[in-house]
Amino acid sequence: MNLPLPSAGAPAREPTTIGGYVLAISKALQASGVDSTRVLKAAGVPLNMTNDPMSRLPVSTLTRLFRACADVTGSPYFGLTVARFIHISNLHALGYALAASADLHEFCHRLERYFRLASQTSEITVVESKEELALKIRTLVDLSPETEDAFLGFLVLAMRQLYKPDFNPLRVSLSHALPREGAGPYEALFRAPVSFDQPGPMLVLPRAGLHNPLIGACAELAQLNDNLSNTYLARLEKDDVVTRVRQKIIEFLPNGICTRDKIADALAMSPTTLQFKLAERQTSFQDLLDATRKELSTGYVRQSSLSITEITFLLGFSDTSNFTRAFKRWQGVSPTAFREGARPTPP
Repeated sequence: MNLPLPSAGAPAREPTTIGGYVLAISKALQASGVDSTRVLKAAGVPLNMTNDPMSRLPVSTLTRLFRACADVTGSPYFGLTVARFIHISNLHALGYALAASADLHEFCHRLERYFRLASQTSEITVVESKEELALKIRTLVDLSPETEDAFLGFLVLAMRQLYKPDFNPLRVSLSHALPREGAGPYEALFRAPVSFDQPGPMLVLPRAGLHNPLIGACAELAQLNDNLSNTYLARLEKDDVVTRVRQKIIEFLPNGICTRDKIADALAMSPTTLQFKLAERQTSFQDLLDATRKELSTGYVRQSSLSITEITFLLGFSDTSNFTRAFKRWQGVSPTAFREGARPTPP
């Protein structure tokens, strides 16, 4: 689900990234023969950064750190080096959920939904056609070339680790200029055509194989970490009404009392105020309820231990026929057919 953008009157705050990136940068520096502690101190980066989602680094500090790293290593490709040291665990709950995804298709949509937990600097949108799936990145602030290189490089390397070593994207777009030393290291890592000076970063994948199972696929673990991601996002974006409502919807759905009035009361505001705040974000309680149910439903249906009846009540539906109709509207197939491996035809 693409979240509504903040209202024009929302106070501007500097975006942050998860502290786990610093751990990967430190390892990349050490591998390059550089004392990482000295560089971190010079860039004003705390030495106690962890993978905890609430341990955050302002984007300006991350940019300053990457510039210092590029200077001290003398390499315009330092971001590609960092990509090889980012571990899935550096993204905390998001990383574990990605690793437990059923397939790369689910991996990409999960990344779209929860990327803000890793970084508030960009928004990711999944765009699909019959032959391709594109991860389009819209940057909200100026990013260093190293940030861009490290993240896209990490994604491709993670996909190879979770799916198969010879998996390659169709093409890669980067918004920064081509280093004067050439594109060789980019082509070596991505094993695909790479273009520079583009409007925005983009990773384009072939649809063939995107529904093949990943080695760590586990619907239950993915669901648990999705819920944990939502909890952390609600803490991280405590002034964001959409995030808070979604977290409360997830909490209340299994109890069968997930109404607008109940959610408003839990958020200490009137139903009218809640409706107004959501309207400011170009959404509504019903829209968020439907979108949240849709996201949860595929994870539940993939859990063979859960019956369709159990899933019906976990999602707050009154009977299985209502849930089945909703699932067909969302996925184009029934829950049972989806569980047996049927997938909707892409647009």
